[in-house]
Amino acid sequence: MKASQSIDPRTPTATGGATAERGAPPRAGCEVVTVPARQGLEAVDILRRCAGDAVGPILHDDGCGTLGFVVPPGTAAAWDVPGSTCTETDGRGLRLNPEPPVDGSDWLLPPEEADPATDPAVLRAALGEAARLIEAADSRR
Repeated sequence: MKASQSIDPRTPTATGGATAERGAPPRAGCEVVTVPARQGLEAVDILRRCAGDAVGPILHDDGCGTLGFVVPPGTAAAWDVPGSTCTETDGRGLRLNPEPPVDGSDWLLPPEEADPATDPAVLRAALGEAARLIEAADSRR
């Protein structure tokens, strides 16, 4: 059995940085981790419980049934979580303002109410826990 990872937003990331403080300007070239809505919503609950307010903007795409978590630049290079993708945006096509960047989408957690980005290590742990919860729930049916 694997030891569970801490989901403490104050814990430094693998790159050595800590989660940015709320109110800091968004970093150029942010990236987006996209997951199925069910897993993403579970992860949001986990993040809000365990990481408190250290969660970046989250985009809900109604048409595709996905959630997109804004993460710091460089995340895509090492992202390997099954069932999800991490897309580099280089700042193109992703406007971190009140208007959602994609037609048919809306901010679940708008940029003005969130940290600049979600820590990838914290998100990875939350998505893993969410997948386990969903698997357990589905196996009981």
